[in-house]
This record gives sequence, structure tokens and C-alpha cells, in this order.
Amino acid sequence: MEETMSVADLSTPLKFAYWVPNVSGGLVVSTIEQRTSWDFDYNKKLARIAEDAGFEYALSQTRYAASYGADKQHEATSFSLALLAATEKLKVIAAVHPGMWHPGVLAKFIITADHISNGRAAVNIVSGWLKDEFTNFGLEWLEHDERYVRTEEFIRVLRGLWTEEGYSQAGKYYDINNFTLSPAPVDVPGRPHPEIFFGGNSTAAQATAGRVADWYFSNGKDLEGFKENIAGVQAAAAQAGRRPRYGLNGFVIARDSEKEARDTLREIVEKAHRPAVEGFRAAVQEAGASTKDGKGMWADSTFEDLVQYNDGFKTQLIGTPEQIAERIVEYKKIGVNLFLTCYLHFQEEVAAFGTDILPIVRELEADAARKAGVDFDPKSTLALHEPSKAGV
Repeated sequence: MEETMSVADLSTPLKFAYWVPNVSGGLVVSTIEQRTSWDFDYNKKLARIAEDAGFEYALSQTRYAASYGADKQHEATSFSLALLAATEKLKVIAAVHPGMWHPGVLAKFIITADHISNGRAAVNIVSGWLKDEFTNFGLEWLEHDERYVRTEEFIRVLRGLWTEEGYSQAGKYYDINNFTLSPAPVDVPGRPHPEIFFGGNSTAAQATAGRVADWYFSNGKDLEGFKENIAGVQAAAAQAGRRPRYGLNGFVIARDSEKEARDTLREIVEKAHRPAVEGFRAAVQEAGASTKDGKGMWADSTFEDLVQYNDGFKTQLIGTPEQIAERIVEYKKIGVNLFLTCYLHFQEEVAAFGTDILPIVRELEADAARKAGVDFDPKSTLALHEPSKAGV
């Protein structure tokens, strides 16, 4: 308990991100109306709405195969680059799979995107859970823990090439020999290199995140579940002398009354596309079952949880704006630095989040800091913590 509490940063404002709907079907696998589109024109407008509403990040999804409600997909890195070019402040995180990218090629791509966007490019490293995407491309499919061995090497290569000249790294999956990428990424105060996000609930994923990630993304969790989920990350980070930041996924249903919000959740689940949800469940729960200790992404997810395919209902950002703001700040008190949010109707609800919820969050954050005897600066930013050279 005390160890988890120690990661809370009450002096710095929470950051907010949204899932980019660059795949069809919205963010719930349900036939309920979703006034959301996967096309670029919709997403370009959404990105501008989000940055005007106070969102700092957007995360583009990586999906190659038509599956589980996502019948059409735009590729994440190119889509992210287009959104960066269409915005002025928003940081866009492109999700990528090791095993489909070489880290040196990705490092170069992100540097270029970083210069185009004046220092706003970031990556989310996804070790991979959809086996068919790899095997049907003729790519090697690694067993669960081995995927994280490769991922850790991949991230070390990224950081090394972004921060050092003549970088070398000898590993099981990647060998880099005295390589320099020029230009380097944009020099942004408080940011030693483009931000590296990473997620996963398994023991191997948590350890990897603690050793090499700047940000750890958690699937949706209740308060106790989140504390338990980051404990392994904290332990590995402490051993490595690092201090990653923490993001949490949450599906937002803000309505005039709690009953109306709960009724909306009930309708989403009642109208779930059952074959798609069951297919997704069968595919992803292998991730937890294949680990040595049975822990992993979606290992304890119910059918209802999986209707939002990153367990967003578990976070319970459901109710009136005041109720949602209060719950958000409770998560901040146990270590959350960023909320990754999703909605039924993205453009309207992202805008409403900025006007109806975010101001209450800021008031509650200031009050929580004051009660703890901490100075709260609404304009301060999170500085990434790098204790030593790229190899850490």
C-alpha cells in the first residue's frame, strides 16, 4: 500500500489521452449506435477538438487483420503522422509491434515524424497478442515471455539510437553496430527522447515496463486492481533506478444522471456482438493462460469487460461529470498520471469532457494537493526520468 502510494504525483496535473478510432467498429464491440468513424476526415476533426478540449495525447491503434469488429483498419504510424501534421499541440502515440518492425527503421521514422511535428511524436510498443497477424504474414510467433525478451531489446535499441552516437547493442534478436541516426530527435525540455509507452499485465510485461518504458499503460482496473497491477512495474523500476509514469484505460459514459449513464452501459452490453466478443475472448485469454503464473492481459476479464476490448468499463468512469471527476482524482492519489479514454460518440463526448469534466478535475486536484501540503501548478509538465545512459 505505502509503496504504491509513493508514486502519486499530486503537484502535477493529470494528462488525458484518447484512443484514435482508426479502425472500424468504434471502441465497443456492440451494435449500439456509435457516432464515431474510422475515416481520416472524422479523425482530423476529432484531433483538433481534443487538443482544444485540453487533451495532450492521442493513441493510434495497431491492427492488420480484420477481426473482432474491426473489419477495416488504417495503419497506425502513417495515420499518426497525418494527425500530427493536422494539429499544433497534440502528441500522437503510434502503436507498433516488434517483429513487424525493425527498431532502427522505426527509430528513423519517429525522428522524421518528430521534426515534422516539432517534437510531438511518441510510440506505444505492443508485444502482440493476435497470433494470426504474425503467422499469416509468415512471421515468427514467439511464446509469451519470449515476446517480452524481444520487446525489451527493441526498446533499448530505440532509446540508444535516439540518444547516442555510434550506438551498439548485441542481443538475441537485434545487433546494432556503431550506428548513428542524424538528425537526432527534436530537443524538447524535460524529454530526453520521444516518449516510449508500453503495456501488459503479465509478470514479464510488468518487469519489462519497469526496466525500459517511460510510460506503463494499464488495461482498465478498479482502484485495488490498479495498485496490484503496477506493483511489479514499481519493483522492477526501483531495481533499475528508474521512475516510469502510469497510464490507465477507461471508457467514459458521462450523463446528466448516474442512472442514465448506467442504463447506457447496460444497453452497450445487451447489444454486444456476441460472436465477435467471444472470438476476441478466445484469442486474447491465451495471453494470460500461456504465462507461467497465469497472469496476463485479459486473464480475469468477463464477457461484459471484453465488450470494451481493453477492459475500459472496469475503471468505472460512469456517471455524472462530478462523479467521474471524483473517481479520476482518486486514481491520481494512487499513482495514475494519465487517463487513456474512449467513448461511444467521440467528437461530441471528447468536447464535453473538456467543458464538463476537466474543470472539475482541476479543482479537485488542487484541493487534494492543498490537503497534502503540496504545491499544485496547473501549468507544470511531467519530466521523463532517465537516470543514466540509453542502456538503462
